Amino acid sequence: MKTMLTHNALRLLLSLMLFGTSLVAQPAAWMEPFPPHKIAGNLYYVGSKDLASYLIATPEGHILINSSFGESVPLIRASIEKLGFKFTDVKILLISHAHSDHCAGSAEVIKQTKAQYFVMEQDADAVESGGAKKSRLADYTQFTPAKADRRLKDGEEVKLGGSTLVANLTPGHTRGCTTWTMKVDGLNAVIIGSPNVNPGYILVGNKDYPAIATDYEHTFRFLKAQPVDLFLGAHGGYYEMNAKHARSIDAGAINPFIDREGYHRYVADREKAFLTELAKQQAK
Repeated sequence: MKTMLTHNALRLLLSLMLFGTSLVAQPAAWMEPFPPHKIAGNLYYVGSKDLASYLIATPEGHILINSSFGESVPLIRASIEKLGFKFTDVKILLISHAHSDHCAGSAEVIKQTKAQYFVMEQDADAVESGGAKKSRLADYTQFTPAKADRRLKDGEEVKLGGSTLVANLTPGHTRGCTTWTMKVDGLNAVIIGSPNVNPGYILVGNKDYPAIATDYEHTFRFLKAQPVDLFLGAHGGYYEMNAKHARSIDAGAINPFIDREGYHRYVADREKAFLTELAKQQAK
């Protein structure tokens, strides 16, 4: 009996490592509720304390960016409803990239809303297969597959109810990592997909992703060239969301999400980290 329990425990542990189920410990801020809030115009924050989800509300239905985990969907739904909108009015679902912390909940969102799922073509196979099959990193875990109704190309527009978002390919973090840009009340909103080099990423001699370093270089060129007013990202921590939200409560304050300097400072910091890691790997 003792041997049987040991073998069962080992199989369970292996399954968790391979498939990244919700039982694997995640940063607490990823699942912690956070007050939904208006960023500007019809653009709202509806994510957790650190996993960012955004709602673009229109008269013809809504666009949701990032479904997070399957367990995150009730939180996102509650946030949308607290703002006075209907979750079932979500017509289009988008993601920043095909890592489980940003798209594992997509199948559940689609089930509840019947939304159309639009994904950058380079990440579409990953969402449809339930994540990268050659899992080498914690955030390349597998998840419930969801069919992409539309495979987006770099620079393609997504339109609904008078709002237009542009899907900008910013690869490296994943092949199809997407930075979303849009105009909101005359302001340039930039929702960065991710410029981060995760621990364990192979930048030199990567047989599975030979162009990874070149793709990161493209991403930083793009990000540095963007006109930006509203600085946002796939994680609230990218743009100090918690502190900015606290300042936004002051009715007389200038919108704290307008942060051009913070945007360029963040991009420069991430580029420096990339170049440092690239040089380190090239030296080996």
